[in-house]
Amino acid sequence: MRPFVIHDRRFGALVIGSSLLEKLWTGCRWAEGPAYFPAGRYLVWSDIPNDRMMRFDETDGSVSVFRQPCFNSNGNTTDAQGRLVTAEHRGRRITRTEPNGAITVLADRFEGKRFNSPNDVVVKSDGSIWFTDPTYGIDSDYEGDKADSEIGASNVYRIDPKNGAVTIVVRDRVKPNGLAFSPDEKILYVADTGRSHVPDLPATLTAYRVNADGASVSEPKLFATCPEGVFDGFRCDTEGNVWTSAGSNVFCYASDGTHIGTIPVGELVANVCFGGPKRNRLYICGQTSLYALYTKARGTGI
Repeated sequence: MRPFVIHDRRFGALVIGSSLLEKLWTGCRWAEGPAYFPAGRYLVWSDIPNDRMMRFDETDGSVSVFRQPCFNSNGNTTDAQGRLVTAEHRGRRITRTEPNGAITVLADRFEGKRFNSPNDVVVKSDGSIWFTDPTYGIDSDYEGDKADSEIGASNVYRIDPKNGAVTIVVRDRVKPNGLAFSPDEKILYVADTGRSHVPDLPATLTAYRVNADGASVSEPKLFATCPEGVFDGFRCDTEGNVWTSAGSNVFCYASDGTHIGTIPVGELVANVCFGGPKRNRLYICGQTSLYALYTKARGTGI
């Protein structure tokens, strides 16, 4: 039985008929934020409630604890220098792990007020860091420390690569969550999981045009609405297709917004990323487990 469903022939060109959905490891409370490191052929991901980051070694299949405690880290990515960039719930900050293991705080406040609980993070090719900041880490003590929001809103922010200045780039989402750039970086996609706080709110992916300055966005357009659960974390492949968590599945959308394929996972999916030497292995963070599926698609660089 194939581990995927083809809704549009375009998805047939992205998947391998003989490929299997592999469960690589289980034992998390809420797995999130996968990031792949080509030089070491390993994947790092977060187990938020257990306050630890895990490491999967692609060369031998072993799993170990990468960091614990980790300030209830959530989203992770890498920058152009191969350094780990992390969104921390309990730390309420964005950090970078240096080659010697030291942790550099890149941002923990906006206009003097602490962030809510940075959730997901991406690095643009110009070195700027973009991240979402909903309240999930301060809503309770389960994924961070319960606290009131100092900012009073959930926004998407940008950290300038030259001077570290923090600016708001998106302020029209209820609970911005996952985010990613299209391969040409002309579009910023943002998921809104605000139905966790506003029950009747549609679960959406919104596409924003990145302005000519490369540092701001405009013209938000609805890209997709999730029919079950929410869109959480997602990534784009080199052809501009969007591979996103969608309830207990991974959905693949063509760049025109057509839902072209589904990968049923069987438990809630939080996030995905591409890895492997050819960037053609889709890693999937389910609620408790790490999965992988080889594809014909290739993920974008960083």
